[in-house]
Amino acid sequence: MSKVEFKERKIFIDGKATQIFSGAIHYFRVHPDLWRDRLEKLALCGFNCLETYMCWNLHEPHEGQFDFSGMLDFPRFIRTAQELGLYVILRPGPYICAEWDNGGLPHWLMNKEGIEFRRYNKVYLESIQKYFDQIMPMIKPLQYDEGGPIIAMQIENEYGSYGHDNDYIGALRDMTLDAGITVPLFTADGAGLAYLQNGMLPGTAAMLTGGSRPLNGFELLKTLRPDDPPFYMEFWLGWYDHWKNNPRKSRDADDVAREFDDIIRAGANVNMYMFHGGTNFGFTAGANKTRKDIDYTCDTTSYDYDAPITEWGDVTPKYRKLQETVKKYFPDAKTGTPEPVKRRSYGKIDFKESVTIFDALDQISTPVQSKSPLSMEQLDQSFGFVHYRTRIAGPHKGNLWAPAVGDCADIFINGKKLATVFRDEKAEGIDFTVPPEGADIDVLVESFGRINYGYLTGKDRKGLPEGLLSWNAYLFDWQNRSLPMDNLDKLKFGPLKANMEVPTFFKGEFEVDEIAESFIKFPGVRGVVWVNGFNLGRYWRAGSANTLYVPSPILKKGKNEIIVFETELLLAPYAESVDTAIL
Repeated sequence: MSKVEFKERKIFIDGKATQIFSGAIHYFRVHPDLWRDRLEKLALCGFNCLETYMCWNLHEPHEGQFDFSGMLDFPRFIRTAQELGLYVILRPGPYICAEWDNGGLPHWLMNKEGIEFRRYNKVYLESIQKYFDQIMPMIKPLQYDEGGPIIAMQIENEYGSYGHDNDYIGALRDMTLDAGITVPLFTADGAGLAYLQNGMLPGTAAMLTGGSRPLNGFELLKTLRPDDPPFYMEFWLGWYDHWKNNPRKSRDADDVAREFDDIIRAGANVNMYMFHGGTNFGFTAGANKTRKDIDYTCDTTSYDYDAPITEWGDVTPKYRKLQETVKKYFPDAKTGTPEPVKRRSYGKIDFKESVTIFDALDQISTPVQSKSPLSMEQLDQSFGFVHYRTRIAGPHKGNLWAPAVGDCADIFINGKKLATVFRDEKAEGIDFTVPPEGADIDVLVESFGRINYGYLTGKDRKGLPEGLLSWNAYLFDWQNRSLPMDNLDKLKFGPLKANMEVPTFFKGEFEVDEIAESFIKFPGVRGVVWVNGFNLGRYWRAGSANTLYVPSPILKKGKNEIIVFETELLLAPYAESVDTAIL
């Protein structure tokens, strides 16, 4: 029997009824050198538990190749929480949603013949089993029953909003139990009757997700599961942002504190989502498109979430309101006042060198020939860009269009920009002329993030998944280049050419005398920024955000390097470091 029990509508730990106040912090959205700082602030708010997802797509970026180092060292994250006196709730997926690319499902699953996602499917379950064979031996000693802090684990995630397949959920539960997991398991679904009925599993506790009227949710859960402890596994404290959204979404601190007060007085349990959102570093942000006739919306690099702890680590009025509410009912709770985060501006950073994408192709990629364009998934690529090139005979007057773009295509004829086509835009009517000697057609496609929620999860291929046509006839014989941009060391820069005509990399250096948190103002219209080789993420002047967060541990005293890849227009021949986030 586990030392943790769910019974009599309570959570018992070592035989003592314990009310859980948990906060969500994802290790993969926070630099590992900042884990302790963020977890200390969770504990200082009076909370007694940490909750985190796990990200399969980063842990197994290519089939059979696993990574648990650095930012992915989840056992270290969990042990740090334990050192600070926190319990831990773990949600290992395999699907997590989380506004994370593909809901955490690896891209390579999409290439498997016969696979069907999130259901009882032999191909899918076999892949999950191989992943579980890696992570469960690492999780097992972290359980409370074996001296660790993990008191509970979730099966899948909000499955009731996707479908109803008890065979599948039951298989995941059995795989978890067979791996030696002894702490209580649970499912979590939206606080609606259909969601709960779809997602609940006999013999496994059911919990709730939502962002308002928690007492109503508890009453509904009680009618379905009278013995389960009332628990909001996600109580939303804010919301995430999409590019092109303006203004930024937020939630009133007094409103959050009032509903937290309701939860405590009801003797219920809660996990605040998010307590600290962090950042979708690199290209990891997900996207939404719940129906084919509804526009695709991609998530911003910042995952600040209007949370009690900001993206850069400062506490907010929402934090202080939650802390006051804990102290009201639990005056002996250990709390404290975190010091403000040290922030610095490092000023204007002049670009000194540049190289165009066309000049850089052979430096950072290897061409792959195919009859039709290969999708990013067919190229075994998780994130980033794909470049396509074909040769067309002349003289010729054409009309280009792409049946599908995933998600933004910059099209060039003989190195000159012809058009930019965004996903869900009508792509017909791009006229072009080919001279007698023929022409190269280049297409640079950027992925803005795979859909992470709903029936299209696992089906969102990137690149030109349905090819490129002229006058409704397919163009064949393509050169494909995978551009994950996960290592730019081979780039060979030349003298600065700031008046760009094609997507271009720009490099500069800046001095750091004191290491602190900082931010880079968007230097152009749409692109990516690296500092000392660390991918801060995508920027896009299409929303309320105007800065990218620079975590202090990636900086060093003395010279630091910045590389910007701008795809549309560089606004000035420099970048600018500032000490305040503009979200």
